[in-house]
Amino acid sequence: MEIPSNENPQPSVNSTGDADQQHNVVVPDVLNHGCKESKHEIADSEVRGILEVIASTGRFWHDWDKLKSMLSFQLKQVLSEYPDAEMTSEQQNASLGEPYLELVKRVDEALHGFTEGPPFTLQRLCEILLDARSIYPNLSKLALALEKNLLVTSMLSMSTDPYLQSVMQKIAEPEKASEEPKLHSDLVQMGWNNRCFEDIVGSSETSSVQTDNS
Repeated sequence: MEIPSNENPQPSVNSTGDADQQHNVVVPDVLNHGCKESKHEIADSEVRGILEVIASTGRFWHDWDKLKSMLSFQLKQVLSEYPDAEMTSEQQNASLGEPYLELVKRVDEALHGFTEGPPFTLQRLCEILLDARSIYPNLSKLALALEKNLLVTSMLSMSTDPYLQSVMQKIAEPEKASEEPKLHSDLVQMGWNNRCFEDIVGSSETSSVQTDNS
């Protein structure tokens, strides 16, 4: 006798192995700025690596829209790590003066208010996002610091120096010579290779090299 198939199909899992290897993190829908769906996966190690270079050099080489998305991702990740994110609405209002989600939205909108380029406080902004918990133990103080660095009008211009050269020069500084093996290892662990640099920086590095040689 033929038995009708009433089984529910198993949910498909796409590229599970790749996701595990890249440690990709999906930005929560509720915090995703201006998007109906949050389908963008960002490698946390790639984001941190890029922000570390900016925090160290004070310069940036990347398309601003892409970099802004990375900053927004890191911003939401950092804010979500504070205990206030898990509090009730009443507790959040007492601690922050507003709901947690409203705070995140306000700070993220301040970041997205820069459409032409990053604020000139970009270096300090990256420093804060990379080490927020040790600098600001309270979420309210962190939010205040972030807003202060985003309430500026001057903007940075994209660096025209070769990206790889600038990074390696920073590693090779005399006072940090003893740290070179560790820094090199960190870059390798984060997946920083020539192909990654070329994909992110694009043709800007090539044009910069030609300018330097002329």
